[in-house]
Amino acid sequence: MKVEIEKTNETNETILDKLNWRYATKQYDATKKISAEDWETLEQSLILAPSSFGLQPYKFIVVTDQAMKEKLKPAAWGQSQITDASHIVVFAHKKTQTDADIEHYVDRIVEVRGVERETMTDYENVMKGSAKKAVDGGYVEIWNSRQAYIALGFLLQTAALLNIDATPMEGFDAAQFNEILGLTDYSAVVVAAVGYRDAEKDWLADLPKVRFSEDELIVRI
Repeated sequence: MKVEIEKTNETNETILDKLNWRYATKQYDATKKISAEDWETLEQSLILAPSSFGLQPYKFIVVTDQAMKEKLKPAAWGQSQITDASHIVVFAHKKTQTDADIEHYVDRIVEVRGVERETMTDYENVMKGSAKKAVDGGYVEIWNSRQAYIALGFLLQTAALLNIDATPMEGFDAAQFNEILGLTDYSAVVVAAVGYRDAEKDWLADLPKVRFSEDELIVRI
């Protein structure tokens, strides 16, 4: 069910304040944990993220077990975020895209929307054609990994709105992560550490955000 939300200037200001507040946290307070309620919201932000055709060619591996974090840390160049953050999310993209994957998604559409499966035939064939083109062209993993990054963006923004810190991390050995986590059909592509900053220890905490100007980044036509 869609909820109508009244838009106000205060809401706009709040959003920008939150986005200015967030940064790629380097030092987390290992004693602070995210509440179950807030984490449910963050997980839902991942689920609600858009993807090409809506195919969702990814999985999100949520790690809270400290022993598992310790195993992953060496494969992330010893970065403390892995062990000190409340939660770690490993974004893993699907290595390929098959007709069976498309059919599974169409089955889900039929289940959720209550439509006749026969009405989905043309759309199903379009998706299968696009997937085959990606596989045959050798870029299916690039395509699928890009979808995972969209979900990462949703997580980062939702965390900021909840006053929760999050750090996107590409500094890790994907092959080692895959082995440790038992990933075969999927491959780790990016990681997010999520928790609460240790502002006293993090040299970045009080520094202003550095971005190019609007004139340099935005082209208005």
